[in-house]
Amino acid sequence: MAEASPFQATERVPVRGGVLHVERAGRAPAEAAVVVLAVHGITASHAQWRAVARHLIEREGLCLLAPDLRGRGRSAGLPPPEGIANHVEDLLAVLDHVGARRAVLVGHSMGAYVVASAAAAHQERAPAVVMIDGGLRMPVPPDADVDAVLLAVLGPALERLRRTFASEDEYIAFWQAHPAFRGRWDDDVEAYVRYDLTGPPGVLRSVVVEDAVRADGASMLRDPSISTAAEHIAAPMTLVRAGRGLLDDDNPVIPPAFLEEFSAAHPDARVENLEDLNHYTVVIGRSGGARRVAELVAEAAAVAD
Repeated sequence: MAEASPFQATERVPVRGGVLHVERAGRAPAEAAVVVLAVHGITASHAQWRAVARHLIEREGLCLLAPDLRGRGRSAGLPPPEGIANHVEDLLAVLDHVGARRAVLVGHSMGAYVVASAAAAHQERAPAVVMIDGGLRMPVPPDADVDAVLLAVLGPALERLRRTFASEDEYIAFWQAHPAFRGRWDDDVEAYVRYDLTGPPGVLRSVVVEDAVRADGASMLRDPSISTAAEHIAAPMTLVRAGRGLLDDDNPVIPPAFLEEFSAAHPDARVENLEDLNHYTVVIGRSGGARRVAELVAEAAAVAD
């Protein structure tokens, strides 16, 4: 039997240019002891947090808010500007909309850079920060070709945004063949994949707007204040690292040298190294790191309470 979605309410948050779609799990914000704001990756959506949310709301008093960022999910129709600073502005709008003065900020991949930037610039709003397989500095030469760097990092993900699919089943088969999910497929992974589709029958495609991905990638690569934001966070930090890369390979998003550098510079930070998980399964699906990530977020929330 398929697991029900842990997200039981929707917030429609007014932002520049329209409305940001936000899903909520757990307690209502006004009733919660702690609000957690979870931010997805560069070509993902709030649906990546399903398994994490299910474990997290087992704990009393927590409210989890998970937005679809501009250019993704049901916020795909929002107009530019994209870029990390604009996502930070949208996150603050979410907190203000629900009346939350503070929230534990959790981000995966690009989302880790978003929450790091928010926590660095608005320290009074972030009592704790959890960065998952992202958020650390990216040493990119100033004259680097951003498109080439993005293609090197996100190649298969960008290619997916340009394809069309004849049916939902074809799209599911595309994802089932992805190295990251072989042998790890479940209802939460499938729900994440189905949520990503849009378009008429016969020409289905990912809802993610490629221009938004490129704008956000350029923002991360070109703006040193974003790639170094974690260095300016005053709140307690937790860093979760997946030991395997986007293709379940030996090319992790956070190389060992970067992890050692971060640990040396932030001796008080909690570092959790999940060697057997890849960049996707560290949060997506029930067979991966969702339970451990939820435990770490709950521990960060206990500090923030």
